[in-house]
Amino acid sequence: MKQMVEVSKTKLMSDELAQLKLENEHLKQELTHSQIIFEQALDAIMIFDQKMNFIDVNAAACEMFQLPKEELKKRKLFDFLGLVSEEELTLQIDKLSTSGALSEELTLKLDNGDVKFVEYSAKKNAFGVYDLSIMRDATARKMLERERTINEQLFKDLFHRAVDGIVIFDQSGCFVDANGSFCSSFEIDKSCISSHSLGDFVEEENTYKIEKLWSCLKDNGKAKGELPVLLKSGAKKIFEFTTTSNILNGFYMSIMRDITEKRTMELKLYKSEERFREIFENAIDAIMMWDNNGYIRKVNQSASRTFELPEKDLIKSNIVDFMDPHDPRFKRVKKEYFKTGAIREELLFYMPNGQWKELEFTSKMDVIDGHHLTIFRNVSDRKRMEKDLRESEQKFRKIFDGSMDGIILFDNNYNIIDANPVASKILELPFETLRQYNLYDLVNFYQRMESLRTDIHEWKEVPLEVPFKFKNGHEKILEFSLKRNINANMNLAVFRDVTERKELEERLKKSDTLHVVGELAAGIAHEIRNPMTALKGFIQLLQGSVKEDFSMYFNVITSELSRIESIITEFLVLAKPQAIQYLEKDVARIMRETLDLLNAQALLANVQIHLNKGEDLPSIYCEPNQLKQVFINILKNAIEVMPEGGNITVKVEQKDCDHLQVSIKDEGSGISEGKLKRLGEPFYTTKDRGTGLGLMVSYKIVEEHHGTVEVESEVGKGTTFHISLPIQQK
Repeated sequence: MKQMVEVSKTKLMSDELAQLKLENEHLKQELTHSQIIFEQALDAIMIFDQKMNFIDVNAAACEMFQLPKEELKKRKLFDFLGLVSEEELTLQIDKLSTSGALSEELTLKLDNGDVKFVEYSAKKNAFGVYDLSIMRDATARKMLERERTINEQLFKDLFHRAVDGIVIFDQSGCFVDANGSFCSSFEIDKSCISSHSLGDFVEEENTYKIEKLWSCLKDNGKAKGELPVLLKSGAKKIFEFTTTSNILNGFYMSIMRDITEKRTMELKLYKSEERFREIFENAIDAIMMWDNNGYIRKVNQSASRTFELPEKDLIKSNIVDFMDPHDPRFKRVKKEYFKTGAIREELLFYMPNGQWKELEFTSKMDVIDGHHLTIFRNVSDRKRMEKDLRESEQKFRKIFDGSMDGIILFDNNYNIIDANPVASKILELPFETLRQYNLYDLVNFYQRMESLRTDIHEWKEVPLEVPFKFKNGHEKILEFSLKRNINANMNLAVFRDVTERKELEERLKKSDTLHVVGELAAGIAHEIRNPMTALKGFIQLLQGSVKEDFSMYFNVITSELSRIESIITEFLVLAKPQAIQYLEKDVARIMRETLDLLNAQALLANVQIHLNKGEDLPSIYCEPNQLKQVFINILKNAIEVMPEGGNITVKVEQKDCDHLQVSIKDEGSGISEGKLKRLGEPFYTTKDRGTGLGLMVSYKIVEEHHGTVEVESEVGKGTTFHISLPIQQK
């Protein structure tokens, strides 16, 4: 029994062992299958410990991380997570710990710098303390998604920013969406885009174009063309369109460009070409088009007339056939033309009838289809006219420039156009400066000129004397006359300097006055001297016979008689030329003697006389008594103009190698400019009891000595007489 039991146990154990062997074999097969699946899996499978060290990896994982298996098992997953932020990594680890399983995405940065986007599934403690993770490379999908996103964004940007209008519509032509350019061009609000269709903007006469559009879209999936539209505002436009079917969810997309302006410009260009053709055919000037070899390709009727050939014969010709190749001007023009591409010149052209014509031409290179365009004009008649005009102008210029009078041409605004050299000389202005002036700017008395402007017709034939004052202080009297409208917007002013003539006239008047005064003086002197002699004798006798003391009265009578005798003596100087005997004398000594005579009178008037004389002054030939008379007259006047006293400065110096100058300066009230000009005239005086003969006699004496008298005076400051005398008398 015991043996049977043991046999039974043995058999049972054998069966169990066989069963265990079968199970073990089955497990081995499953393990082999699992190992095969692990290694052959397309996804990367990795087993990690708690510190994320790689425990085991399959071939796909090695390929993903681009490392051998043994090398990868020495690394941590953290080594490849440099692009993942610490916060994101911490968040994913916490989720895995909390839920035990996790499906997420990661970005891996490999040792070679490659970046991969992966999707992974992880299970916490899948093999005891080890975690399991399956990863799939999603880089390609991510790039596609990114590219798609970029393309979508680019499409949106292009759609909304495009200059051309873009519209999306369905199969019935109703608008689904449109960009701003389209809405602006079609004058519709984008918020109401879905309420419009393409047919709303097409007139009935153009509906066939819409039908043609749908037919092309159906047959070819795309269509191109032009579509006239009528906007709600009534404006008509033409759009060029390109339409594609099934661009988005079965919709159609059309890109539309407003070519209204383009078509308008084309129409204008067509009309311009028509006008050009009309001008070309009917132009008065000859027009010719020729190629690079010189052969004439097209001419107008005027060209046929100018070159005296029918159009068909002219087109067969070469443009050089009408020129002289040996003409130096031709060579120069040809060189310049091919250098610059355009020219305007004149040349002689040979006509078939043997005649030479001078033609003015304008030529331009590569105007139409590479051809040259040349416009000719016969200038032979104009040349003859220009020659005659030049000759006429030269004659006028010779007369204009050679005139003895100043001539100015001016416009209606009195701006100076031209002037001859005499005008520049008289007005003391260079020609270029003179042209910048207005005629009235040159005149001293502007108000007078204003009156002449308002009454210009009185100027035409009657000369008028106009005083001019220049910048340098010179004054001239010009005889001025105008001639109006000698040409369109051109007037003529003729003037001459009559200053010297006026001075001669004044001298002649003074000479006549002196002649009359001389004759009068001779008569007066003769008639008065005899009674004066008797009066003087009887006064002397009476003075001796009267016992009473009437000496004061006799002195007054004797003084006044002496004064009358002095005046008579001055008259005699004027009455007849004096026989002057010139002696060599020292002017400074004559002046000293004169001052000695006048010192008493000067002291009574509280006047101080100062004499300054130069060194080594030469003697001069003169009549000393007459010079003394001159000095006395001027010094007495100087004393009398200073009733309150003052200083007289007398200066004797050598003016130059041929002249001495005596200057007498007082501190009186001065003489105005108007009175200064009249000094020396007979009977003209600025004193209450003066006769005007003293200065007249003094001027005459200096003149007979071949000298000059110049007077400087400033009102309120005094007067200076400058007497210039020659050292030698001729």
